[in-house]
Parts: sequence; structure tokens; C-alpha cells
Amino acid sequence: MKEYDFYIVPTPIGNLGDITLRAIEVLKSVDLIACEDSRVTQKLLNHFDIRTKCLSYHKYNEKERVEQIIKTLESGQKMALVSDAGTPLICDPGSIIVKELKSRGFCVTALPGANAVVTFLSQISREDEKFSFVGFLPKTEQKIQKLVTDYEDKNFIFYESPNRILQTLGIIKSVRGNAQIAIGRELTKMFEEILVDKIDNIIAHFENNQPKGEFVVMVFANDDMCEDYDVQKKVKLLKDKGFSPKDISVILSELYGYNKNNVYRISIGK
Repeated sequence: MKEYDFYIVPTPIGNLGDITLRAIEVLKSVDLIACEDSRVTQKLLNHFDIRTKCLSYHKYNEKERVEQIIKTLESGQKMALVSDAGTPLICDPGSIIVKELKSRGFCVTALPGANAVVTFLSQISREDEKFSFVGFLPKTEQKIQKLVTDYEDKNFIFYESPNRILQTLGIIKSVRGNAQIAIGRELTKMFEEILVDKIDNIIAHFENNQPKGEFVVMVFANDDMCEDYDVQKKVKLLKDKGFSPKDISVILSELYGYNKNNVYRISIGK
């Protein structure tokens, strides 16, 4: 089996039983574990009788830890990187050290494992597999509104905290109206909750039930926007072939059932 210097190891997002056998094996075999919060990681290590020492590595000390980690690896020791929950580098620290290690020729690998987005999506029925993950939303209302507008033609997913969720849903509603959304919290835990409904009903639910736990949210694409986007691509293709707007509107309405007037409007750039 190939030897690696540095392992990126996902940890459970809630249920400790979700850790993989390989993750336990790696965490036991390395000489040092870089972690976000040693108190959180130590609970996991104690549960699986893992006695490896920890080194704090979080977004506030990433840069200063780089040389220390490199010296550890240069001495011949092996290291693993974990976050408090889930997969490092997915809205968690790790990008700086991984980039530096690869640029210096160290062997880095990642283990498969827990991720909140994938766990959430596996329970949500969708028309297709396409989605955009935007991580945590910006802090200001104006920037959130712009992001919601920019992704109106796509299913987009984000993380949110319990103290901001109602405010964030209100901002989304101001842009998208009573849009369809899916929302999940406490994933893999005893009180896991998954809801798929119109945003008004979701807001009412959490106004009557205090939001708890970390949230994953998907705002479904605006179907009208999706159709317009699809029409625009087909219109461009036909215009490049020399078809007139009138011909294009007839062709696309006949072939795909699109509204002829809407196709013509798009074809003439209105």
C-alpha cells in the first residue's frame, strides 16, 4: 500500500458510528493530528481509544502552523488533518496547508467520508443532478440578495446557523417570493429534520419551533428562469445557423412546446 505523508480525514457530522474503519486506522497510525478544536476532536479520539496527540489548526492560525507541520513531516513523521465535523477544506480549514504541502512535493491523500451536503441531497428528490454549493452566505442583506438573484436559475445550497436562519429565509423570500426550498438540520442525529415546502410554510414552522442545530438549505431553481435559460441557448444556436427570429420561434415551439411569443421576444433581444 502506498505511503502518504499527510491524510485528510473526514469525521462524523453527528452520529459517531458514521466514522469509517479506515479513518480510525489512519488516526491511530499517524504521529500527530491537526484539528480545529482539540476539545471536540479529543471526544472523538477517546470514544475510539485513539491515543494520537493533537495540534490545533484553525482558520486563525493556519499560516503560522504551516512551517511547524512541514518540519514535522520532514522529520519523517506522518500527520492527519480533521475538522470538528465533516470533511476538511469543505467550508473548513485546510486549503493553505494542502496547497503548500503539494507544492513542496509531500504525498497527500484524502479519505472518503461524512459530508453534510451529500447526506442532505441524498434525501431530496430533484429533477436533475445539477446544483451549486455556495458554502456559508455573505453577512450583508444586499450581498445575499445578489447571490439569490445570480443563482435563480439553479438549485443552490448553503449552510446556515440557527440564529440566522429565519432572517436569511426572509431575505430569500424578498427576492424569490414563495419559492420551493428544502431544509435539513441535525443531520444523522436523533432529532434530524428534513423539510421540503414553500418558503412561507418553512418560515412559519421555525417561527413556532425554535431553530436548533446547523442547517443545510437548498433553494430550488425558478422553473421559468430555467426554461428561459434553455431557450436562450437554443436561440443562439439557431441564430448562428442563420435562422430568423420568426423561424426560431416556430421551430422551438413545435419541437419543445415553448411559448412562441416568449421565444420570439428572446430571439429579438427583448
